[in-house]
Amino acid sequence: MTTTQFDGAKVALFLGERLLILLRDDDPRIPWPNHWDFPGGGREGAETPYQTVVRETWEEVGLTLTADQVIWQVQDGDLDRRVWFFVARLPASAEAGIVLGCEGQAWRLASVDEVLSMTDVAGNLQSRLARWRAGEAACDVPTAMP
Repeated sequence: MTTTQFDGAKVALFLGERLLILLRDDDPRIPWPNHWDFPGGGREGAETPYQTVVRETWEEVGLTLTADQVIWQVQDGDLDRRVWFFVARLPASAEAGIVLGCEGQAWRLASVDEVLSMTDVAGNLQSRLARWRAGEAACDVPTAMP
């Protein structure tokens, strides 16, 4: 898979030592309604994975990510849905800047252990987070299109 062949991107976003998680809308028309999720979503136009996750994070929680805040990334998915998963770290003080966008019911901060043990987390996010925690090697991903 190349960075030009992907559908979306998600980010496990640390604010200090805790992860930012979002409660998805309780709408049966969307995937994983009423489940906890990480910021992220679908690709728009010719975005790179990094550009997708930066835009989605801004739209969903009002926080800006920079390339130096990304500490890990990996490609994931299958033939039907290809995604990039990022881990990024902001200072704990970034919590004051969170503004919930038009998607999602609520946000909160949780420890890695808590997220990994929750029973209502969307999709494969827990397995992706566990891969990072286990020390799996990261993939290189460009921050801009060539």
